[in-house]
Amino acid sequence: MRIVIAEDSALFREGLARLLADAGHEVVARVGDAGALRTAVDRHRPELAIVDVRMPPEHTDDGARAAAELRTAYPDLGILLLSQQVETRHSVSLLATSRSGYLLKDRVFDVDEFLDAIVRVAAGGTAVDPEVVTRLLVPARRDSPLASLTPREREVLALMAEGRTNVGIARRLWLTERTVETHVANVLTKLGLTGDVEDHRRVLAVLTYLGAA
Repeated sequence: MRIVIAEDSALFREGLARLLADAGHEVVARVGDAGALRTAVDRHRPELAIVDVRMPPEHTDDGARAAAELRTAYPDLGILLLSQQVETRHSVSLLATSRSGYLLKDRVFDVDEFLDAIVRVAAGGTAVDPEVVTRLLVPARRDSPLASLTPREREVLALMAEGRTNVGIARRLWLTERTVETHVANVLTKLGLTGDVEDHRRVLAVLTYLGAA
């Protein structure tokens, strides 16, 4: 897979590039600011861009804003946001599209999980850190449908947002697949998102709803 890395920490950037190369991927560009990210994607047309949310020039949400612009320009580009903390202003709209993900940087140290996530995103799926989902699940209003979710339903939704199938969720939570199916149906019903859809489409619908809540 051809990958562009956008990360202002040279140490983290080089370590990530080495990790990806060792896994058999081709890092076609390594950049340290949002402007260089756009130039690199225009030039190399990678399959995946791994983007730090906070980057120069402003060191706020420059990376997230650049990622949103790249999504418009390149709908088929996989985009994986990395951050030390959760930023929701631009990430929710990005996560409402396919080929997208948001992981906290600590997740990179779980190598197998991280490599699985980048493949999933590049292939058209999603990968969202459970802590990010937890932040997105905080109801804006006391009467929000999100407030009606049980703790177990929130766990299930977090794993759905990681792009996991019902079988994968069952294994992670030590539940039967039938029980997971029941929890998923309850989540979608409570959020008003009923319908027979694929797992990743279901996740995207949930995140779209959260962005509008």
